[in-house]
Amino acid sequence: MDDGKPSGPKANWWSRPAAARRTPDGPEAEPAGDDSAPARPAGTDDVPSGPAGPVRDASPATEPLREDAPAAEPGPGAGAPAPTDALPAPQERPRPLHDPDPYSTPPYGGPGPWAPAPPVQLPTPAHGTPLPQEYGAAPAPHTPPPGFPPPQPPLQHQVPHQLPAPVPVPTLSPALSPSPQWGQYDPWSAPGQGQQPFTQYGEPAGKRRRIGTAAVVLLAFAGCVLGGAVGAYIERNGGFTRIELPQAGPESTDRAPESVAGIAASALPGVVTLHVSGSGEQGTGTGFVLDGKGHILTNNHVVQPASSSGEISVTFSGGQTARAKLVGKDSGYDLAVVKVSGVSGLKPLPLGNSDNVRVGDPVVAIGAPFDLSNTVTSGIISAKERPITAGGEKGDGSDISYVDALQTDAPINPGNSGGPLVDGRARVIGINSAIRAADSGSGVTGGQSGSIGLGFAIPINQAKRVAEELINTGKATHPVIGVSLDMEYAGDGAKVGAKAADGGSAVTGGGPGDKAGIRPGDVITEVDGQRVHSGEELIVKIRAHRPGDRLELTLLRAGKERTVSLTLGSADGT
Repeated sequence: MDDGKPSGPKANWWSRPAAARRTPDGPEAEPAGDDSAPARPAGTDDVPSGPAGPVRDASPATEPLREDAPAAEPGPGAGAPAPTDALPAPQERPRPLHDPDPYSTPPYGGPGPWAPAPPVQLPTPAHGTPLPQEYGAAPAPHTPPPGFPPPQPPLQHQVPHQLPAPVPVPTLSPALSPSPQWGQYDPWSAPGQGQQPFTQYGEPAGKRRRIGTAAVVLLAFAGCVLGGAVGAYIERNGGFTRIELPQAGPESTDRAPESVAGIAASALPGVVTLHVSGSGEQGTGTGFVLDGKGHILTNNHVVQPASSSGEISVTFSGGQTARAKLVGKDSGYDLAVVKVSGVSGLKPLPLGNSDNVRVGDPVVAIGAPFDLSNTVTSGIISAKERPITAGGEKGDGSDISYVDALQTDAPINPGNSGGPLVDGRARVIGINSAIRAADSGSGVTGGQSGSIGLGFAIPINQAKRVAEELINTGKATHPVIGVSLDMEYAGDGAKVGAKAADGGSAVTGGGPGDKAGIRPGDVITEVDGQRVHSGEELIVKIRAHRPGDRLELTLLRAGKERTVSLTLGSADGT
């Protein structure tokens, strides 16, 4: 068990340098004390003066000089040494009052009666750091005389509980005195007794600590200033370097004429948006400029609210707005023409030929779906001669339109109606008129379905003829064959009815059908070699032609087929 005693390697007592021998103060030496002389109190100095300087007693009590002690060498300026007969005769050393301590440890609180004084060594750096060679080597050890207690280890740096009382340190001779830079350093003095620890290089440790503390404070202050400056720079500039993402440089905005962008750039100036109101209704649609006089073609159902006394406003692609008036309309073809006045710089769109269109040709649709003007979508022609009927809201059939339409997958939505469907050369090949919706909802504010890729356009060849008639006469003509059809027939083909709607004959006397030999009850199965499956398809096929065109019809009568030829007549549209 440690029991509070110092641990670690212990130095031998004999490692200390031998003290200088006492010399008499005058011509006659002071006699050595005897046994009867009273002992001095502990800590009392016996400091006779002499040539070698004051020498402290090595122990708290009076100690006779040893016979084997070497004679002290005279110091600088000292006189002749005292005669040897002046020294007292050596006396027998008295025995200790008790046996030597077997553990070689003096009692706590002070040295024992015959305990040797702590060793006096050359100055050593703090914390036991070995002394550099230039400050002198340690003196040679000596063997204690007989009769002395066994050598005991010196006290370590850390002594638990209580340190022994300070012991006066004898002054060394000039030869053994420490260097002036080490000062009067007593390694065994208690801390805080005016002594200051030394560093390895002879500089007081306190001074170095103060310098180190000042340097740390200065460095911390500089770090704070630098950190604040860096933080302010980062906050103001977003970092040490400005981030710039790679980007393509300026390029030409021109596009190939056949590209979608090139087509759109060419066609957009001729497309307009229409806002129509009247009769408690309002609507939005699209149209395009036909000529420099201000004629604009659109769908009949777009201008329907303004048919009697409504208002039509036209907005061009550049944002200019003008009033327009209705020139003519036809519900059977679902086409109408309006005209603006006092507008310059109009850009009419060139018209193509819908007969040249083939399935798979690229197309571009332009319009204002849901009032989003100048919207461009692209697709292809997905089918041709698709017979469709639209309208029928009035219930009497007067508003039903029959169109042998172009089918496209270019997205078309409510508001695209009346807009142009153009080919790869920005020529109009159709007028966007209808879509197939996923539900039956209709109306401007609710129930409208978006595009599902089934859009239909009136072929431009048909629209051109109707538009010319509307501009020239205010109304359009319809080709007819002069028969009434049974629209409830469920078989394949178009069946001629037994009677007309007014109760008369289903075949108009003197009309094209009567001249061709058509009879009530006949079933028409083909028109110019194209199969028809219903009465609506037969009407669509006939209206795809002009009045005066010659057609060949295939009939089925009493289970037998026959072919007849006729020239289409004309009837006024509505």
